[in-house]
Formats: sequence, C-alpha cells, structure tokens
Amino acid sequence: MTGDLFSIFTASFVTFFVLIDALGVAPIFASLTARGNAAYRRRMAVRSIFVATLIIFGFAFFGAWLLDQLHITIDAFRAAGGVLLFLIALDMVFEKRTERRESRADEYLEEHEEPDDVSVFPIGIPMLAGPGSIATAMLFMTQAVEWSHKAMVLSAIALNMLVCLVVFLLATPLVRAMGESVAGAITRIFGVILAALSTQLIIDGIIGAFGISVPAG
Repeated sequence: MTGDLFSIFTASFVTFFVLIDALGVAPIFASLTARGNAAYRRRMAVRSIFVATLIIFGFAFFGAWLLDQLHITIDAFRAAGGVLLFLIALDMVFEKRTERRESRADEYLEEHEEPDDVSVFPIGIPMLAGPGSIATAMLFMTQAVEWSHKAMVLSAIALNMLVCLVVFLLATPLVRAMGESVAGAITRIFGVILAALSTQLIIDGIIGAFGISVPAG
C-alpha cells in the first residue's frame, strides 16, 4: 500500500515538474519583473504561484464532474490528454514552447512600460497553469479511486508549486548562473521525459477504450 502511494506521488510529481518547467519559466519571470524592486518581485512570485495553484486545484477537484457532464469517458480523456502532452513535449524538445513564452513576455513588456501585475497573466496562466497542467490534474484525479491516492496527486502538485515559488524568488541569480544554453538543455531533457509519459497515457487510453487485454509482465 505504501509502495503504491509512493509510486503515485512520484509519477505525479515528475509529470507536473516536467510540465510546469519552473527552470524554463524562471528566465521569463526574471525579465517580466526586472523593472521592479525586490519587494515587487517577491509579491509577483507569491501571487503567481497562488493563482496557478488555485486554477490547477480547481480543475483537479471539479474535472471529473465536468467530464461526466460532457459524457466523456476517462479512457477517451486519457488518450486525448496523452496526445496534448506529446505535442507539448515536441514543443519543448524543439524549444517552440520557450519561444512562445518569450514572445508573450516581449508583447507584455511592449504594452506595459511601468512594472505591472504579471501574476495572473502571463505568469499564473498560461505559463504555469497551462492546458497541459490543467488536463493532467484532471486526468490524475479521475484515475485516483481512493482518497489516499488523490491526496498523493494533490501533494505532488503542491510540492511543485512550492518548488516554483523558491525558483521564482531566486530567479535573478539562478538565471545568471544557468545561462541560456543550460536552461535550453534542461527544457529539452524534460521534453523527452514528457514524450515518454504521454505515449504511455495514449497506449493506456486505447487499451481501456477498446478493452484490449494485455499479458501480465
């Protein structure tokens, strides 16, 4: 039982860690908050994490009800979620996701000359609470039958948000230490891991939808 809980927590934590990609978002956060002082950067870090956590937890709790209202089976959602995550993984490997994030940041900076509240948009959503993390939270919570399993998923999300907060608070020196090449390499590695995880989700969804029996082992 303990092994199952640890396995669920580990799988959830790794998936959200790769999806949210705090190290990849850190340079964007640093550039968006560069015009403000230290107090402003801390305030934006805390608020963005709060907003993203609220959104992801909201979909985690009410996602199953939404699927039921739309008459969507968990296997169909699992397969669709796998496809979505695979596309995100491809973007990460080829750095298209980073380019889009930087483009959003540049557009925002062009429109706002003075430091503004970036906690809701674009940091909170869609950079942290994006389609991938929202869909995955719904998927993992609908897969978890027992409340102990759901607690592991929620704990994994909460820990990832805490990691994000620490990374954001240390964003400026962290970005300086990493450099663009290291950050890019980390994002690509995360993309490969996410591609493997998403492929497994697609396979599981197809097996469940068509009732395919798979030999044990």
